Amino acid sequence: MAVPILLAWSGGKDSALTLAALNADPAWDVVGLLTMTGADDGRISIHGIPRAVLLAQAAAAGLPVIAAPLPANPANGTYEGAMAAALAEAQGRWPGLRHIAFGDLFLADVRAYRERTLAPLGWQPVFPLWGRDTAELAHAFIAQGFRAVLTCVDTTQIPADFAGRAYDDALLADLPASADPCGEKGEFHTCTHAGPVFAAPLGLTVGARHRRDGRFEMAEVALAVAAG
Repeated sequence: MAVPILLAWSGGKDSALTLAALNADPAWDVVGLLTMTGADDGRISIHGIPRAVLLAQAAAAGLPVIAAPLPANPANGTYEGAMAAALAEAQGRWPGLRHIAFGDLFLADVRAYRERTLAPLGWQPVFPLWGRDTAELAHAFIAQGFRAVLTCVDTTQIPADFAGRAYDDALLADLPASADPCGEKGEFHTCTHAGPVFAAPLGLTVGARHRRDGRFEMAEVALAVAAG
């Protein structure tokens, strides 16, 4: 019998790949998405993805969302409290739920932090993509029909004009040699808008860019409005 599992959903490519890996594994039954969102605007934290796009992603994946609202630049304790509250909400909805999946790839300190903070809550983190070669994973994402755009770029690591670009083979070729192809070191974050985990592609538009906190170049994304 498949074990129910929650997926920590950022709206980006690693989350989408993690969902695909879980869907392909008969050991797991993904029951919902847990997303850290801004308390003031409902956007997915860090990625800057609007709430309307998040809900469209969830609908296309056929999964409900549990949102954990956070203030801007939260302290670790605030983050952990929001996560604990969201996990408690999930257990109230799905009694017996004890596993949550993350799309982490190789940052051992991040994995250790998740394991350390979740253990006292009785939760077991799962890392389906852990240890995968990130160059191979990046090209596999594209080859499998996933589509994404860069919504957030750390300008201390890669040029600002990568924000708003499609995550495709051309972008991978243009990335500086110092950048991880999956952005695992925080070089960039993405918004997935098509792929095998969605029933249909999202109609997505890419708009203006702005600088956040003097460092992060953000590209605005929104759902396209149907003509007629």
